[in-house]
Amino acid sequence: MSAQILRTASAPAHPGTGTRRLGLVLAACCLGQFMNVLDASVVNVALPAIDRELAFGPGLQWVNSAYTIAVCGFLLLGGRLADLYGQRRVFLAGVTLFTLASSVGGAAGGPATLVAARAFQGLGAAVMTPATLTVLATTFTEPGARARAFGWWSAVSGAAGAIGVLAGGLITQWFSWRWILLVNVPIGLALLVGVALVVPESRRHGDRGSLDVPGALTVTLGLMATVYGIAESHTYGWGSVRVLGSLVAGAALLTLFLLIQARFARRPLVPLEVFRHRSMRAANLVAFFGIAALFSTFYFLTLVLQQVLGYSPLRTGLSYLPLSLGLALGGWGISSLVPRIGPRPVLLGGLTLATLGLLWLGRLDEHSGYAADVLGPLLLLGLGMGTVLNATTNAAIADLPAHQAGLASGLLNTTRQLGSALGLVVLATLAAGRGGTAVVRADGAARHALAAGYGLALTGAAFCAAAGLLAALAVPVRRASRSARADGETLAA
Repeated sequence: MSAQILRTASAPAHPGTGTRRLGLVLAACCLGQFMNVLDASVVNVALPAIDRELAFGPGLQWVNSAYTIAVCGFLLLGGRLADLYGQRRVFLAGVTLFTLASSVGGAAGGPATLVAARAFQGLGAAVMTPATLTVLATTFTEPGARARAFGWWSAVSGAAGAIGVLAGGLITQWFSWRWILLVNVPIGLALLVGVALVVPESRRHGDRGSLDVPGALTVTLGLMATVYGIAESHTYGWGSVRVLGSLVAGAALLTLFLLIQARFARRPLVPLEVFRHRSMRAANLVAFFGIAALFSTFYFLTLVLQQVLGYSPLRTGLSYLPLSLGLALGGWGISSLVPRIGPRPVLLGGLTLATLGLLWLGRLDEHSGYAADVLGPLLLLGLGMGTVLNATTNAAIADLPAHQAGLASGLLNTTRQLGSALGLVVLATLAAGRGGTAVVRADGAARHALAAGYGLALTGAAFCAAAGLLAALAVPVRRASRSARADGETLAA
């Protein structure tokens, strides 16, 4: 891989930067993104082991939700930090925070410590991810070399998601769930050295007072309050002061965020005029519902395989390989088709396959077998969502001028993170209401109740995919523009 990266970097790029150094810069950016994406998926297989040791109970979904909400809230701000304070400096800050949080999480003695560590991991990832993109954009200035660099970055992102589930099974079964976090420490230390030595520094000089800290804080706190209210609804009821207070506070904070963006922010995180574009609005809705369905499936199917069907962590990780293969084949196979026919038919076809696969998974019970009841729907879901992930980026930038392509990509990634966080909480609430509790130790007759709860959640994920299908109908019917094709090939992740 390193030799291919060096060849990728051989085209003209940052003046005065040698080929070998360019390869090292690209490798550092790809390693940072690999660590971010891997950590978002590797935890899923270890969730039952975490629950057994730390006794999380119904709040287990916060191990994932804390991470994704922090990423969602600070992702756009992270990109702005790299512009104002220097890409290498911010990259190093993100890696440092992520590594320290990983060490704390791996040594956690209770649920609160682990959830807090996961939140700070998410904050580190939110700073690190846009910094890697900024480094690539400023280092690889020749369009062809930049496109190939972003292509490697995207490929590593996809590979990390596929590897994460398998790695989680191997580490959990052969070592301990704690090592899914502690393994980031040596990787992070090596990355810190690499970034400090090879990544060039650059900064756009401007008014640091234009940093939209109020916008980032209000959207993050608003999301956290909203998700907390939904998560607590199955315990305290929708009419309780705790739940209603959280939901009202969340709505107020998100409203304040919109007001800040529209009236007060000198450099808003999200310029609201971008939503005037129909294709942009539809693509973000598709991304929200599609990722809500996919991310929730990783969580609930893991619990079905381990707690209902009795799979080991290793066997659970291996069981996900068809889904990973489907995602790769779906995304790769459709890449040349989207520019020719436009994103709408691709989205409609992919979301139809995903919906059918999830409805099939929703029928799982304690008597299900892998070949007859799991393999087929995983392939359908993987092929369908692979095409969707590819086509949503194209749809998001179809109506936008070239100078707003970066904004479109950042907003789309934020919407995906929001969908994964809120979708998981809502479906976990459904599962708890049907199965008695979302996470318990399953034995004997209790497996039937768990299967019923998890099956309802997977069926709910199918309805999320169906909602994405309806949103895809709003994508304009037309061929993708030439500029959209070029930007889509560069930005697709």
